[in-house]
Amino acid sequence: MVLRVAVVGGGPAGSSAAEILAKAGIETYLFERKLDNAKPCGGAIPLCMVSEFDLPPEIIDRRVRKMKMISPSNIEVNIGQTLKDDEYIGMCRREVLDGFLRNRAAGLGANLINGTVYKLDIPSGQTDPYTLHYADHANGSAQGEMKTLKVDLVIGADGANSRIAKAIDAGDYNYAIAFQERIRLPEDKMAYYEDLAEMYVGDDVSPDFYAWVFPKYDHVAVGTGTMKVNKAIIKDLQAGIRARAAKKLEGGEIIKVEAHPIPEHPRPRRVVGRVALVGDAAGTVTKSSGEGIYFAAKSARMCAETIVATSNNGQRIPTEADLKTYIQQWDKRYGMTYLVLDILQRVFYRTDATREAFVEMCADIDVQKLTFDSYLYKTVVPANPLVQMKITAKTIGSLLRGNALAP
Repeated sequence: MVLRVAVVGGGPAGSSAAEILAKAGIETYLFERKLDNAKPCGGAIPLCMVSEFDLPPEIIDRRVRKMKMISPSNIEVNIGQTLKDDEYIGMCRREVLDGFLRNRAAGLGANLINGTVYKLDIPSGQTDPYTLHYADHANGSAQGEMKTLKVDLVIGADGANSRIAKAIDAGDYNYAIAFQERIRLPEDKMAYYEDLAEMYVGDDVSPDFYAWVFPKYDHVAVGTGTMKVNKAIIKDLQAGIRARAAKKLEGGEIIKVEAHPIPEHPRPRRVVGRVALVGDAAGTVTKSSGEGIYFAAKSARMCAETIVATSNNGQRIPTEADLKTYIQQWDKRYGMTYLVLDILQRVFYRTDATREAFVEMCADIDVQKLTFDSYLYKTVVPANPLVQMKITAKTIGSLLRGNALAP
């Protein structure tokens, strides 16, 4: 037999899974509804993703080496002096990154289908196939031609509103909303953002997250995120970041407006039967930083590697227990990271006073180094005990000043 796997969703998660499966000679079908999709997203990727996922230089629009953290009272803290010459945060446009990863998977043998999956029939037998009902858009129409496909395994990489998650009753999760405007700036204004990104905190720009100005190829992405999913509130918050950054954005022209849901924690069930969820569908976005691209791609790669290993390179059909080993490995590897970032968000994003404390803390060189190292390389680099004590003392001092330790 040859194992047949459907991967639903052709973003960084789905494409990364399809690539691993196709390389192993497994019959892989990669579904993507919109091949030119440009997901609203800050578009920041850590340095380790560039090497780990073998991304070519042209995928990276900007190499950010400087960041400004801007407090509610507009105190600016410059971050980045701890970076080495070859270290940077990559800024990319999702349509470019996603297209590259998807085409690479197809080039390695994945069957790329421009289609919308509407329904998944769950089999009664342990090895009976799953049936996907989808609209094939190969004819160029939005309606497409209705078709079916039978497969042994399904990977749901279809985002926060995952139809695959609903089909397997994976359970709901809270989600935030990201809203972003892409703004083309005059040359002199764009020069300011050459290798600089800005993060703003304050009740005026987000009650529970941060707002950003991130440089892209020929424009900046200006946006905000919040768990208060309400159109009127989001509109006000976007007006808030536009007002805070107004002087730097003078003469800018809006070229695109985007909004998208972002999961706030993992779904209750990420593997059911022979269906596994990855990326946003599984809920892999981190709290505090709101980072999703790397963790989406990484979760999908780990899932696909589990399928390759447990299927003996496609010679047997993995069981639910086999697929769940991917979840166990994921939680063991990254569970603590998610917990720490969740605590940070709860503590530091509570009030403007705690946000002032947070920005103040970011001025410390040791804090900066620890933060950048953990972001760039996805490992919490253990500082020596004296530095660790200093960071702890600094944190507690900032929290006391911000009244963050009050109940």
